[in-house]
Amino acid sequence: MAERSFKEEVEKLKLGDGDEFHGEGILAVTKALLQSGVSYVAGYQGAPISHLMDVLADANEILEGLGVHFENSASEATAAATLAASVNYPLRGAVTFKSTVGTNVASDALANLASGGVTGGALVIIGEDYGEGSSIMQERVHAFAMKSQMWLLDPRPNLPSIVKAVETGFELSEASNTPVMLMLRIRACHVYGRFTTKANKRPEFTLVDALENPRRDLSRIAMPPMTYVHEKDKWEHRWPAAVKYVEDHRLNEFFDGEASDIGIVLQGGVYNTTIRALMLNGLADAYGDSKIPLYVMNVTYPLVDKEFVRFCAGKKAILIVEEGQPDYIEQAVNTILRRADIQTKIHGKDMLPMAGEYTGGVVREGIRKFIAKTRPDLIPGDAPSSEVAPLKQRESKAALSVSTEVHGRPPSFCTGCPERPIFAAMKLVERELGTHHVSADIGCHLFSIFPPFNVGATTMGYGLGAAGASALNVKAGKRAISMMGDGGFWHNGLTSGVGNAVFNKSDNVLIIVDNGYSAATGGQDIPSSFHPHANRGTQHSIETAVRGVGVTWAKTINNTYDVALMRDTLKEALTTKEKGPKVIIAHSECMLNKQRRIRPLWRKAADRGERVVRERFGVDADTCTGDHSCIRLSGCPSLTIAPNPDPLRREPITKVINSCVGCGLCGEGSHAAVLCPSFYRASLITNPTGWDRFKDRIRSAIIGFFQRRIERKLAAA
Repeated sequence: MAERSFKEEVEKLKLGDGDEFHGEGILAVTKALLQSGVSYVAGYQGAPISHLMDVLADANEILEGLGVHFENSASEATAAATLAASVNYPLRGAVTFKSTVGTNVASDALANLASGGVTGGALVIIGEDYGEGSSIMQERVHAFAMKSQMWLLDPRPNLPSIVKAVETGFELSEASNTPVMLMLRIRACHVYGRFTTKANKRPEFTLVDALENPRRDLSRIAMPPMTYVHEKDKWEHRWPAAVKYVEDHRLNEFFDGEASDIGIVLQGGVYNTTIRALMLNGLADAYGDSKIPLYVMNVTYPLVDKEFVRFCAGKKAILIVEEGQPDYIEQAVNTILRRADIQTKIHGKDMLPMAGEYTGGVVREGIRKFIAKTRPDLIPGDAPSSEVAPLKQRESKAALSVSTEVHGRPPSFCTGCPERPIFAAMKLVERELGTHHVSADIGCHLFSIFPPFNVGATTMGYGLGAAGASALNVKAGKRAISMMGDGGFWHNGLTSGVGNAVFNKSDNVLIIVDNGYSAATGGQDIPSSFHPHANRGTQHSIETAVRGVGVTWAKTINNTYDVALMRDTLKEALTTKEKGPKVIIAHSECMLNKQRRIRPLWRKAADRGERVVRERFGVDADTCTGDHSCIRLSGCPSLTIAPNPDPLRREPITKVINSCVGCGLCGEGSHAAVLCPSFYRASLITNPTGWDRFKDRIRSAIIGFFQRRIERKLAAA
């Protein structure tokens, strides 16, 4: 299961010569791969590239019909190593994953791949997760391209440019025997547009051909003394070949403008933002025609010296729009122009921020500064001086005005999330045993670092929660606790966390959150997913796996909503005299995916006239004391407060709103903490039977009788 289905959209992948494709950027990338004669595709999901994996999975039948092999890789390293098939064979292969965390994981494989070089085209499609909407540390993939000398494409965010980048990316890779990175920002992944399609190509040299005619070239293996030859080959042959291809095929674009004495150099991926900024400054029209000459780098590595020399000749100044830091491109351009003895003044980070996403407002202000310094006559006389600073001022005043009225709302778990009771249990154990060091991990469970749970001291990477606590494996009065998701466990946690703990005789406690999916990346299936999968091996036990590498104390809890059981099991793990790593597998299905799975089934059953029962919870207003410990203990978004109906009591009561999915944690948490008995469970029945209606009449009569008696007593008093 994934976040959404692309079963209908993938039919567009069958379009032929001269047809018009209309749709999303991710789907266009897939179509471009098929038009390019790709032989195999692999990858690991992660924003903003998760949907590409989902599209490929839904299009598997189409891929198989063309002889294309597709895999959901166990990790980014696995995906990158898949490109080994293109080292000795003329096979076009593509892999995809999230940057830069994915590139970190894959760096060993990528470095070896780039060292020996490739025969077939090798394309690494990177989802660049940089900027204000990012979920990771702020780094750019550009450094990896430079480190391993892999060419980096950053196309303009429109469908024709993206499709062209995929097709020419393979050609560039083959022309220079070098793997190529194609970087797609989140807006490029989800941009909508159209392009004229070509017919899909079956690979001329197939994977079966490779198996039946194995080849071996010792010079391509990254092993001394060949690695020394590789380094020399990169600079003497591959780099010149790449530059020649980029120049000959005009992969970078030049746009003329009337102000020929200045210019703007920009990454292709920020083209739309730059044009919009120029429009707001009165320097471009709605069709993208700019008064300032533009040099758009759809290839940001390697840079083409001749193109820079040609563009800068006769210009007194240029502005380089390079998103993020360090300023790799700006530094390189300074070197290129100085070597060519061209004295064009270079502006970049002096006009624009060194770090952070280049939003429309930021680029608008940077361009305004550049124009004011170099060609102030181009600024319209009626143009406002600046709107960026006043905007920030207005925002700060607005934030200040509501800060005393509205509480901060940090990211949190979904309603009914099975991970919330795990941390509720941890807080209950904390009351008895005191606080413990908690090593957090990447995944939904990382929301536990925020209120109301406030647990988790560090996070070192996906599946590295247990490894993050390894230095604390010392004899002390307390044991460290570490977290790991099931996705992270299969990604690398089994070896780097559990295996490492067994080998080093760790005495710490590891909680593996098993919700059945790679939930944080969109709900993709993993080896321990609960349900069978037609094309993947699922339903593999995590407990069996950890015992297989030597763990002796391992317990699986099959219902994380049982807060008392979670509490007691964690308490036992922290206090047992048994030595060695203690592993708790907390096992309940991701509620978001569960709702996606069962709600269509409910609707179909209801439409057929079948009896459908949905559980909901509520709070008895007469019993609730207004303590709100239930909210503090669970933090569920479906819990809120409401006015107290009792005129003699001022405290607002707890209320359960309609987003409730009936998980029962509010009641479980309250009873496990011995808080209050005010929660009740109700069953909402669609298409009730005669027996259901009879029971409802009896209950209503009994409840009505007692309610009327209470009202009579109150009236008599």
